[in-house]
Amino acid sequence: MPVTVTRTTITTTTSSSSGLGSPTIVGSPRALTQPLGLLRLLQLLSTCVAFSLVASVGAWTGAMGNWSMFTWCFCFSVTLIILIVELCGLQARFPLSWRNFPITYACYAALFCLSASIIYPTTYVQFLSHGRSRDHAIAATTFSCIACVAYATEVAWTRARPGEITGYMATVPGLLKVLETFVACVIFAFIGGPSLYQDKPALEWCVAVYSICFILAAVAILLNLGDCTNILPISFPSFLSGLALLSVLLYATAIVLWPLYQFSERHGGHSRRYSDVGCSNRHAYYVCNWDRRLAVAILTAINLLAYLADLVYSARLVFVRV
Repeated sequence: MPVTVTRTTITTTTSSSSGLGSPTIVGSPRALTQPLGLLRLLQLLSTCVAFSLVASVGAWTGAMGNWSMFTWCFCFSVTLIILIVELCGLQARFPLSWRNFPITYACYAALFCLSASIIYPTTYVQFLSHGRSRDHAIAATTFSCIACVAYATEVAWTRARPGEITGYMATVPGLLKVLETFVACVIFAFIGGPSLYQDKPALEWCVAVYSICFILAAVAILLNLGDCTNILPISFPSFLSGLALLSVLLYATAIVLWPLYQFSERHGGHSRRYSDVGCSNRHAYYVCNWDRRLAVAILTAINLLAYLADLVYSARLVFVRV
């Protein structure tokens, strides 16, 4: 059975898809005239314009450009699917839990567009010569920022409020799970080359920590999206609490070991950026090893804070089976 959450009391409320108190309208074109429907149209438009501008001039060469183009195309496609489902009233036939899927996707989309809005201009646009391609790339970045704000607004509108019964993914711990898995994916992207950790047991342990915690958080998300939380051998609340505690302990070791073995010269690291010969020159589409090490260290700290907040919020919430 699905798990729902309330902070203090169980109440019967009329859920609003917009989060603004208006009644939900499904299976009708009128759904597009509601605040949430208009917001999703803005998401659809901004992502469509972003990838169209870039595609029209071919300004998406290299790994970073490919990542940005994938982000905008993916967000456009899934947003279009959500609009079609709501316009046709197909929520009950959708293979995933409709109470959890839209807000989970909106949170991921906000993070995806945020990453594209930062990565694309800093690793690609600044290296373009002045002209039509650069102008299109700058405009695409602007629309990517608009999409990010639109998706973040949807998350703010539809997240759980005190006293409201809703799906787990709409609660703060559920949204933190999205953040944790997204940050882990970015970490994996930065450590894609084994040269950063190979033949160093302490660093290999850090990679194992990132992998284990990512898998556990992803399992929690998938169980909620599939309404399969009852298949666990233990209660789902106990699983969530144990997951958060275990992840905090594991990340606490990684936050110590990764910087120690990457930046301490006594342990074979590089304490200064200039000591890494690969960072001496500026290259388009390329991030040198020292910068990658620093990025992973920062992201490790971010995820540790996310898991700490997850542990605190999970302890405060009261889980109720319905």
